[in-house]
This record gives sequence, C-alpha cells and structure tokens, in this order.
Amino acid sequence: MKFNEKLIKMRKEKGLSQEALGEKLDVARQTISKWELGETTPEMDKLVKLSELFEISLDELIKDDSEISVAEDTNNNLNNTNSQKLAGIVIIILKVIGVLIVIGIVLAIIGAICFGTMTSVERVEDNSVLFIEE
Repeated sequence: MKFNEKLIKMRKEKGLSQEALGEKLDVARQTISKWELGETTPEMDKLVKLSELFEISLDELIKDDSEISVAEDTNNNLNNTNSQKLAGIVIIILKVIGVLIVIGIVLAIIGAICFGTMTSVERVEDNSVLFIEE
C-alpha cells in the first residue's frame, strides 16, 4: 500500500475529515487532499506529526508495502531455488546409489550361477581332493 492510500485509510480509521486532519497538522484541507491523491507528499516535520498521530513508525508510514513484499518474494524465490538445487543433487546421489546396488545384485546373481554350479570339493581318505561336477 502506498503512502497516499495509507493516509486515507488511517485518517478514516481515526474518524477524521480532511479538514480535521489539516487542523491537527496546521495545513489546509486542500493540502491533505493533494497528499491523498498522491500529487504531493508531506515535508518531514508533517510526516513526523502524522506518525505520532497515527501511532506508527515513519517506516510503516512512508514505505510502500508492495516494495517490501517484492523484496520478501525475491528472498523466498532465492531460498526456493537453493532448496530445489539441493533436492536435485540429493536425487542424483540416490539414483547413483540405486544403480550401484542393482549392479551389485546382478553381479552376485551371475557369480552364484557361474561359480555355484561348477564343482563341489570333497576330501577323500588319502587327503587328495576330488572334484565332483554337479
């Protein structure tokens, strides 16, 4: 929300007319009207009086809320981008680990098939080794 919009809102919340607000600030009603239309802005001493009257800080009074939200959105987007990059890296690592596990399982199966059915070893009485094919 821009300064002029805030001024209108706060003036109405306080139940003040442009005339009444002008009297409190020692300015004409037309000056208040120009501020509210965004044609002019108050001088520093009037801004200080407005912030005291409406019980808000000068920052809250004069800063455009949309500028603040744009900055917050930018920070959120940067955080989201970093989070997305980190998530992408984690996914790649998990895929590599998965592929290595699958390769290990396949090699274990191949090893069991090739070496498990070739021969068995038995000892005979004279301590010689006898290979028996299964």
